[in-house]
Amino acid sequence: MQSIKQKIRDIPDFPKPGIVFKDITPLVKDPVACRRAIQLLIQPFLDKDITAVAGMEARGFIFGALAAWELGIPFIPLRKPGKLPYDVQSICYDLEYGSAQLEIHIDALDSTDRVLLIDDLLATGGTAKASCELIELLGASVVACGFVIELDFLQGREKLQGYEVHSLLHY
Repeated sequence: MQSIKQKIRDIPDFPKPGIVFKDITPLVKDPVACRRAIQLLIQPFLDKDITAVAGMEARGFIFGALAAWELGIPFIPLRKPGKLPYDVQSICYDLEYGSAQLEIHIDALDSTDRVLLIDDLLATGGTAKASCELIELLGASVVACGFVIELDFLQGREKLQGYEVHSLLHY
């Protein structure tokens, strides 16, 4: 795990003073480390009969698509409003300052699907919780949530009670 942690770069005061941004760019630049991270991310779920991987815009697309590829199953993008060309199901959710919205194609999942939600980072948990709810609005089940990084001090895991959560790196 240390070899993956070494590929996470701290950017102080981004996007605003006092924030230490966890930059995954060096990780995705290194194909060996990135592949190892994906393997470790999906390993606990190999026997869970996952039928699809979902990821939220934008960095969740990177890790989610790679996880889906590795598992040989579909990737389902959860997008910001107005980005999907077909009929969508939407969910609005609160952020620390304001609100946000995610959308999914209405035919992306159904009641037979068992979904692994993947993102790069678990912070406060609001986006992940809304993503789980959006998936469930289509009748699918969220089997688990996987994250490359978890910021433990923000307690995002608490918002995901009732869901299995797996994070590779903890800060």
